[in-house]
Amino acid sequence: MKKIFILTGEPSGDKLASKVIAELKNSRPNIEYMSIGGEHLQALGIRSFYNLKEITYLGFTGVLLNIFKIKRKINETVKEILKFKPDILFSVDSPDFTLRVAKEVKKIDPNIKTIHFVAPKVWAWRASRIKSLKTFLDHVLLLFPFEKKYFDKENMQSTFTGHPLLNELDQTKIDISQLTKKRKKIFSIYPGSRISEIKVLVPILINFVKLMNEKYSDMFFVFHSTNEHNKLIKDILNNESFENCDVVCDDKIKSHLLKNSIFAVAKSGTISLEICNAKVPSVIIYKMNSINFFIIKNLVNVKSPNIINIAANEEVIPELLQSKCNPKDIFKTVDKLLNNKNILEEQITKSQKVINNFKKIKSAEIASRVLLNHL
Repeated sequence: MKKIFILTGEPSGDKLASKVIAELKNSRPNIEYMSIGGEHLQALGIRSFYNLKEITYLGFTGVLLNIFKIKRKINETVKEILKFKPDILFSVDSPDFTLRVAKEVKKIDPNIKTIHFVAPKVWAWRASRIKSLKTFLDHVLLLFPFEKKYFDKENMQSTFTGHPLLNELDQTKIDISQLTKKRKKIFSIYPGSRISEIKVLVPILINFVKLMNEKYSDMFFVFHSTNEHNKLIKDILNNESFENCDVVCDDKIKSHLLKNSIFAVAKSGTISLEICNAKVPSVIIYKMNSINFFIIKNLVNVKSPNIINIAANEEVIPELLQSKCNPKDIFKTVDKLLNNKNILEEQITKSQKVINNFKKIKSAEIASRVLLNHL
């Protein structure tokens, strides 16, 4: 029986990997799997060797402060992968962790095929990294079409799959009346999936909600969370005694709530693509410590952290970063947008033009086919 080891490093990678593996299970059921994954892969019946949160760190300083623990986790993971003896190591996102593991595995056992999904952002900084990636990766799956030229230039095997999370939204009918009391308008909030992000952004977002409640009486604010952090965010909200806030972690309910939202405030990341795909106007927020920001600012050669804005070469979606990521500035920006229908429509129109270039019919099927071709 053929074997695949799935290696992820955070919840977004776990979710993305699950889309591909679910497709693969449908077309080829006789494959044995093992993983370092989270709730989405576990829902497919795939066991994880340890909890994903053990390796989820935020930013460069997070890596530096935990360097010895991370090194131990890399060695432990490499050992388990080699013990499992997979035909393919399928690593997804989180390059600081997954690619280090893949490099060590390939060094010890060159016969294991290494396929990585979500290419490192070589278009943002250090395109020369591809030369190193070629030494231990057999194939790279690409989310965005403009990435392929970088890998073709170095004669590295790559396939543009499109983004599996941008395929047709779930059409399941779900009753959300219990979540939205008195028929209030739904306002989606995404504070991130890492504990370090939540600790920074949730207090800011709570004070933003307070400002919104001073002006608007017809909104219901939904914090979108993972199962792991659901209770933490609920406890924080309960201390504030909000009557128009809730936390949701079920993916189908979250998807349905997003589709029915009038607006969204979201941490910069993959979720911004899903929000745009649902044709919901939004603003992007992010805040990290000054050291991280200084390092990243001096490394990257793009002005925006948002892929929509990068691809459009303009700020289609407003970004509130660092000092601007505060309750008052978020409120002022959201308030201005909510009261200008033309700006909202323009944002949706422009973002749709961009996101349509990222879509490919049956993205997960394309990715799963690459895996099958390497078995």
